[in-house]
Amino acid sequence: MKNRMLATFGGGCFWCIEAVIQRLKGIEKIVSGYADGHIKNPAYREVCSGNTGHAEVVQVTFDADEISYEDLLTIFMTSHDPTTLNAQGADRGTQYRSIVLYHNDEQKEIAKKVFKNVQEVYTMPIVTELKPLDVFYEAEDYHQNYYNENQEAGYCRAVIDPKIAKLRKMYADKLK
Repeated sequence: MKNRMLATFGGGCFWCIEAVIQRLKGIEKIVSGYADGHIKNPAYREVCSGNTGHAEVVQVTFDADEISYEDLLTIFMTSHDPTTLNAQGADRGTQYRSIVLYHNDEQKEIAKKVFKNVQEVYTMPIVTELKPLDVFYEAEDYHQNYYNENQEAGYCRAVIDPKIAKLRKMYADKLK
C-alpha cells in the first residue's frame, strides 16, 4: 500500500514547477492551479491581472515512501528563487510569489526546517510565504502537463530547460 500525501506550493509560473516536480521518483500526480486568493473558481486571465490574490501553484500527490515531503520541498526551494518577492525571472506580480501551503502541522514544521536549511544556499533572505491551504482551484486544461506537451515553445526552451538541467545535475538520484 502506498503512503500517499499531498503537497501544494508555488514559485512563479506553475509550468516551471510542474515540469521539475513531475520528473521526480514517487510523484503520482501533479495538477497546476490557483490558491490563496479571495474569489471562487478564478480563471487564468483573472489570476494574471493580479487582482484575485491567488498564486499560481501546483498540487502534488506523491508516495512518501519513495520521496519524503522534506526532500520534495528542498528540491522545490532550490529550483526557483525563494528570495524574490512576487517575482520569478521576468514574471512579476503576486500571482508569481513563492509560497508553501501546508496540509497539516507536520508539513508546516518540516517547511520551517527546510527554509532554515536552504537559507545557507542564498545570500538574500528567503521570502517564501508559509500558510495553511484553504482552497485549491485546478487551472484550465491547457495549463496541465504544459512543458511535456510544448517543449519546443520559446518559454519552455529559455526558462524551463535550464531548470530541468539544474535538477538533473543536483538531484540525479531522485529522478525517475
